[in-house]
Amino acid sequence: QVQLTESGGGLVQAGGSLRLSCAASGRTFSSYTMGWFRQAPGKEREFVASIRWSGGNTPYADSVKGRFTISRDNAKNSVYLQMNSLKPEDTAIYYCAARRVESVTYDYWGQGTQVAVSS
Repeated sequence: QVQLTESGGGLVQAGGSLRLSCAASGRTFSSYTMGWFRQAPGKEREFVASIRWSGGNTPYADSVKGRFTISRDNAKNSVYLQMNSLKPEDTAIYYCAARRVESVTYDYWGQGTQVAVSS
């Protein structure tokens, strides 16, 4: 069982930056692929970025490529999402998720943290 807790959301002006953090419980955190997703009002949840246990293979959604960076610190059981050059369309609830190596879908989800970008 893995519990995920996001933090770092808030209100920021367009062009600004935020860094989201996700703290995970569980001894096997380092073996999980971690992902960030987001859900804007009235829209379905969408993939933002993910990172494998080794820190490699970090795919991004086209909409955030070049602006967002995902990273992880296995010693701290944490994954991060650095968000730069934020746009109003980045406004959403951001969720952290964990996927076991053998899973095809994400097994565990956090409660989410709100990000609001004003124009």
